[in-house]
Amino acid sequence: MALSETATTPDATNENAEPRELTDGFHLLIDALKLNEIETIYAVPGIPISDLLRMTQAAGLRVLSFRHEQHAGFAASVAGFLTKKPGICMTVSAPGFLNGLTALANATTNCWPMIMISGSSEREVVDLMQGDYEEMDQLAIAKPLCKAAYRILHAEDIGIGLARAIRAAVSGRPGGVYLDVPGALLGQVMDEAEGAASLVKVIDPAPAHIPAPEAVTRALDVIKGAKKPLIVLGKGAAYAQADDLVRQFVETSGIPYLPMSMAKGLLPDTHELSAGPARSLVLKESDVVIMIGARLNWLLSHGKGKQWGAPHSTKFVQIDIEPKEMDSNVEIAAPLVGDVGSVLSALLAGMGKNWKKPPEDWTGAVKAKKDANVQRMAANLQNNASPMNYQGALGALKRVIGERPDAMLVNEGANTLDFARSIIDMSKPRKRIDVGTWGVMGIGMGSAIAAAVETGNPVLAVEGDSAFGFCGMEIETICRYQLPICVVVFNNNGIYKGTDKNPTGSGDPSPMVFVEDARYDLMMQAFGGQGVRASNPDELYRAVSEAMDAGKPTLINAVIDPDAGKESGNIGNLNPQSVVKKK
Repeated sequence: MALSETATTPDATNENAEPRELTDGFHLLIDALKLNEIETIYAVPGIPISDLLRMTQAAGLRVLSFRHEQHAGFAASVAGFLTKKPGICMTVSAPGFLNGLTALANATTNCWPMIMISGSSEREVVDLMQGDYEEMDQLAIAKPLCKAAYRILHAEDIGIGLARAIRAAVSGRPGGVYLDVPGALLGQVMDEAEGAASLVKVIDPAPAHIPAPEAVTRALDVIKGAKKPLIVLGKGAAYAQADDLVRQFVETSGIPYLPMSMAKGLLPDTHELSAGPARSLVLKESDVVIMIGARLNWLLSHGKGKQWGAPHSTKFVQIDIEPKEMDSNVEIAAPLVGDVGSVLSALLAGMGKNWKKPPEDWTGAVKAKKDANVQRMAANLQNNASPMNYQGALGALKRVIGERPDAMLVNEGANTLDFARSIIDMSKPRKRIDVGTWGVMGIGMGSAIAAAVETGNPVLAVEGDSAFGFCGMEIETICRYQLPICVVVFNNNGIYKGTDKNPTGSGDPSPMVFVEDARYDLMMQAFGGQGVRASNPDELYRAVSEAMDAGKPTLINAVIDPDAGKESGNIGNLNPQSVVKKK
């Protein structure tokens, strides 16, 4: 992209030469993004990137302007998860950069490709600490929190700088990348033809990693020796988009599978081999566990302890593209280093046509436990209590999603998240987005916006009232861009419960409670969206169904019994309790 015709310069060595077309850092960065098929930018405008965003939009890229950098970053990271291309977040310098760091670090922890591009002060001023506007050594701060961090100082390096960021974000184990863009860089001028030649199109940014043949043989030998095998599907399996291979491996092996929350839908939750409703049984009794794109972190009790039926010894087969992940908590009997698609292809080839499926007493026991739990839960989901409990409200939303399998589900909160994971069935992959590995609250609105933008499908965002408080102002963004998002706020007047009291009896409320019967629905109306209050599951079902079909910004204030929740959802064991009694 050249500058206007007036932005030319004669060749000083040749008086008869034609004036040269010029370009600058603004245009080079935009051209580099377009060359690498980046189509959407999530951002908060301000110095020094305001003109960059205006020009980016003028060049045909879609620019979504948020109210807070953290949520623009969450949106970019979810875009990366859904597309396997790095989501791009742009922020202003210093405070804006710091606001985006939570999302950048969260992307790295969750292994989602994202690039945060931030304007910054000039090096010579920062290094001498001379007090420039929003002066900060942003590169040094970002490095410990992301997969890679780069700074571009010269316009001719913009192409290679962006290329390095893209490859770092998506190759191997994906993650967040920081790209530092000093304000003066954007205004640097160079020859347009030389600038175009400096741009780089990244070829095969995430090459396949083929597992070693001996590793495949070792893994198959371990699986063959299992009497009670289990497959655990993680969000890495969903990210890989090797959906047909995952299904083929599960069905050919005949092994029950347990999906982690963002892997739900890789196979339908109603599949005969799904062990989700029998989670406690399969984790406690399995003797061989095949981990596909899942990590033995806190979400799986680190692969040890009572949840795993200790002290019995479980053997683990782990598929991961990162060798350092192996043996992170327990011994991995058969590490398979490679990308999910390549590893599953190798395993299927090695299994052959005469693969022996698990013993029927194991699969039968899993099915019996699953059927009993599903039947027991079904009765609880069909109540029409007012105010609602979590089971009745989520039972209504389960129906909504079941009738709209292509809809996207975003979910966060404590009880709201924990109950929804087990209640709402998913039937297609990458339709469920939640808080991920860290359990970060406030991901909801940014994730919902990215889900709507990247897929074009209607989005149901199910929010605890506490979680919604972190990101609620982004409903203005939803309304401004007229996105097909229905937000349901589970309003129980507080954190975990809305019934806590100040033990001193003074005028201040408990730190765990909010304004009673807050009208979140009126917030949405203030920005031109639809606001609805629902007090029982039937009302909730009708309101959400209408909103999803209409495809217009809607917020439904779902009135939940303040006493319906429990402390810390399902992770109360992580909340220390004092045993010291003070007089």
